[in-house]
Amino acid sequence: MGPVVVLAPDKFKGTLTAVQATVGIAAGIRRVRPDAEVRMVPIADGGEGTVDAAVAAGFTRIPVRVGGPTGQPVDAALAVRGRTAVVELAESSGPARLPSGPAPLTADTAGVGELIGRAVELGCTRIVLGLGGSASTDGGSGLARALGVRLLDAAGRELPPGGAALARLDRIERGDLAARLAGVEVVIASDVDNPLLGPKGAAAVYGPQKGATPDEVRILEAALARWAEVVAPELADVPGAGAAGGAGYGALALLGATVRPGIGLLLELLGFDELLDGARLVVTGEGSLDGQTLHGKAPAGVAAAARARGVPVAVVCGRIELSGAQLDAAGIMAAYALADLGPDSITHAKELVEQAGELLARDLLTDPTGPMGPADPMDPTDPTDSEDAS
Repeated sequence: MGPVVVLAPDKFKGTLTAVQATVGIAAGIRRVRPDAEVRMVPIADGGEGTVDAAVAAGFTRIPVRVGGPTGQPVDAALAVRGRTAVVELAESSGPARLPSGPAPLTADTAGVGELIGRAVELGCTRIVLGLGGSASTDGGSGLARALGVRLLDAAGRELPPGGAALARLDRIERGDLAARLAGVEVVIASDVDNPLLGPKGAAAVYGPQKGATPDEVRILEAALARWAEVVAPELADVPGAGAAGGAGYGALALLGATVRPGIGLLLELLGFDELLDGARLVVTGEGSLDGQTLHGKAPAGVAAAARARGVPVAVVCGRIELSGAQLDAAGIMAAYALADLGPDSITHAKELVEQAGELLARDLLTDPTGPMGPADPMDPTDPTDSEDAS
C-alpha cells in the first residue's frame, strides 16, 4: 500500500483553478508513485472558486440565473449539501461579471441576494457566504434589495442600484425579511478585517481597485456613511464590515450574519481534518507564495491545520517570495515554484504543475519511512533560489 497524500491547493489566480492545480499535481505524483492514495480537496478561502471547491468536496452545484453587478443577467451557481448552502459573491457580483468595464458608483450586489434567496427556497438553514472579488461598493444594499428590503429617499421613491445612490437614503422598509430568514444562520467566510468606513474602510481601501477615482471614493464614503446611519450605526466598525465593498456590513446588519475566518471555515466545511487520517504528506499551493500568504491566506491555513495533526506540508506555487526560514515558521517543509521549472510559467502552467508534482514525489515520497527534504543541489526552500534573490 502506497503513501496517502492530501492535495489542497487554492487557485493560481489568472492561471489555474484550484481544481486544475489539484488534478495536475496528482498526475505528476502518480507518475512517480502510482501506488499513492491521492486525496484531492481543492480549496478556497471564501473568494473566487469557493463554490467550485465545495462541489469538488461533494456539494451539488445549483445553477441560478441572477442579476449581475450592473443588472444584466448572468449565469451563476450555489453549492448545496443537505441543509447547508455555499454562496460565493464573486459568482454573481465579481469583476468578471461586468459587461463593459468598472462601474464603481452603480455596480451592486443584487445577484448575491438572489443566490441567498434561492438557498432559502431550497430549505437551507445554514448559508456560508464567501465574500471576496467584489465589483461594487454598495454596502450590501443590492443584496438587501434582492431579499425584499426597500431603500427609499425622502419622497418615498426607491433608490436606484449602486453605492452612490445611498447618499439620498432616507429610510428602509424591511418587508418580510425577518420571516424569510427565520431559522436561517448566515456565516460570512472572510479574512478581511476592514471596517465599513474611514481610511481602512470599503471605499478608501477597495474603491480604487474597482475603478473609483479620488472624487468617486469620497462620494462612496459619504454614501456608505449615510447607509450605516440609517441601518445600524453600531455595526460600521465591526471587523469585516468593509469586506467586498461593504457587503459584509449588509450581511451583518440585515441578515444577522456572523464572521468566521474564511480558510478555517472552508476547511471545516470540506472535511479537511478527516482527510488527514493516515496521511504522509499534504500539498497545498497558490499563485504567489509571498508575505500575504502568511496572513491568513489558504496555504497558511492548510499548513496550520496539517501541522496540528503532525502531517508534513509541501507547497506548489507560481512563484516564491518567502525565505526558507519563513516557510519553516509557517510549517512548510518544501516549496516548488513553476517559475523555477521553466520559462513562461503562465502559458505552460498545466504542464509545469505536473512537473512540480513529479519533483515533490521524488523528493518527498520515495523514502519508505516518510517525507524527506528535497535533495541537493536544488532545495526549493533555499532563499537563494527564490525570485527575491535573483
